[in-house]
Formats: sequence, structure tokens, C-alpha cells
Amino acid sequence: MAKINVCTYDNVNQDIFRSTIYPKRVPAVLKGVKIGECKEKWDKDYLKEVIGKKQVKIHVSPNPQMDFIKKNFCYKTLPFDDFVERAASENNHECFLSEDEKYYLRSLGDDPRKDISNFQRLFPVLSNDLEIPKFFDTDRFFSSVLRVGSAGVQLWTHYDVMDNILIQVNGRKKVVLFSPKDALNLYLVGDKSEVIDIENADYSKYPLFKNVTWYECILEPGDVLFIPALWFHNVTSLDFGVAVNIFWQHLEPSAYDHKDVYGNKDPLAATKAMQIVDRAITALNNLPDDYKDFYARRIISRIQSKAFSES
Repeated sequence: MAKINVCTYDNVNQDIFRSTIYPKRVPAVLKGVKIGECKEKWDKDYLKEVIGKKQVKIHVSPNPQMDFIKKNFCYKTLPFDDFVERAASENNHECFLSEDEKYYLRSLGDDPRKDISNFQRLFPVLSNDLEIPKFFDTDRFFSSVLRVGSAGVQLWTHYDVMDNILIQVNGRKKVVLFSPKDALNLYLVGDKSEVIDIENADYSKYPLFKNVTWYECILEPGDVLFIPALWFHNVTSLDFGVAVNIFWQHLEPSAYDHKDVYGNKDPLAATKAMQIVDRAITALNNLPDDYKDFYARRIISRIQSKAFSES
């Protein structure tokens, strides 16, 4: 397994990002970006005072490695100030599952079934402290997500279908990323990887995981991480931390499912292609096993020759 440090750029502004970093389509840690007063102001007490008793839906798990596929966590609702107090503490006598349980918030729209998360609208006072870097055209903006988590929380490896920046306001995060070209080595279930413990992967169960190229960085307060669409990422909070994620559409808006409020549904053309593959598999099941195997290999060969990129 090859391990590579994510490239770091200092004193990044809009022109440098758009001309030098964005066209490369690889992750990048951006330092010296102007993000407003949030880094100095957003400590635990300030967050509790400003947001107060606003009800938020959170993930709670006795295991710091949260697994979306097996759902080793539960959803609970707490007043924001209570949530922050719990998330910032190592142990809590008032708990849902265990005194050392972990907490994670990913902000949702007012109606999570139809509303996109918009940080500015959901947390207007906090939004006055944050200056969002102008790295993308405003008409391509999709969502802005507040993320708050306990120290030690590790989120499952997944990809997003839109470009995004992760603005680390306070606390540190370790982020491990994998190229879209490693998709066959990550044992995907939808947009998520089955390999949860990436530091100690079970190679008897996931032998291809040895073949991935591992990109890694540590985000310090004030750092901004650019994550291009389709890049897999696994995020661990090294401290109690607060971050804001900004997503925007890299493709034309018509390429996306307009009913997608989370930004994790594949582009419409990709979804259609997957449906065609499912129908092809159903058709092949009408053949004897040796014929099915033969024609499946022919289909794979055709896809590789026509759709795989050479780089």
C-alpha cells in the first residue's frame, strides 16, 4: 500500500485556487485562507450561548468507528447546548448507550426529506462569523453543512458526487482519501466502503484493500481541505471539533437528481447506466453458468475498452 501526503498550499486565494489547484482534480490542503472570525470565536461556550436550545438530530454510538452500512449508531435529538457539552466531554453520566459514547452532528435542512442543509439559514448568528471562500461560481452552490463531533469519532469511508471544501474551524482532523480509481479495491456498498477499520484492515476479508493508494493529511484549525467529487474520504476527529462543509456542482446542474437533498445520489446518467447493468445481469441469469460467465466477461471487457480512462 502506497501512502502519500496530501499536497499543501499556503496563502491560497480565489485566483490561486481556480488557476492552479482546482484543475488538477486532486485533494489539497489550503492554508492561509480567509475564513472570518470563526476560528477565534467558536469555542464550546460561544457555541452553546449562540445556538442555545435549538433541537438537533445527532448520531450517537458506543463505538468511535461509526459504520453506516451496519448502523452501529442510533439517532437522537438533543438541544444544541446539551449536545455540545456532551460531545466536548470524555465521559457523560447522562447518556443514551454508555458513559463514553460518541456524538456526531451533520446539520440537516428544516425538513430533512425535502430541504437542503443551508448553514447560513440554519445558524444565522454563526454564519456572520464565517467567510466562505469564493472558490466556485455562486450559481453552482449546493449546500453548506455544519459538522460537530466528539474526539475520536471516525466516519465511514464514502464518496460525494459534488466538489466540496471542508473548513476546519476548531479541533484537528485526520483525513484519509482514496482516488476514484481505487473503487474496485474498496468493497463498495453504494457510495460507502465496507472497510471500516482502515488502519487495521482484515486482509483475509478485504484482500484488494492492500492495493489502494492512501492519501493522508492532518487538518489544523483554520485549514481548508478541497475534496473533488468521487474521491473517497475517511475522517477522524482527533479533538472535539467544529467544521463547515461547502458543496457545489462540478457538472452542469441538469446532470444531478433535483430531488437529492444530501448531495449523495449519483448523477442521472450514472444511475441510468447502473440500471442497465442490473437488467443485463438479469438477462444473463437466463443462461447456463458457463455461458453466463463467458458473456459477463465479454461485457466487462467492452466496458473497460470503451469507458475506462487511460490515466
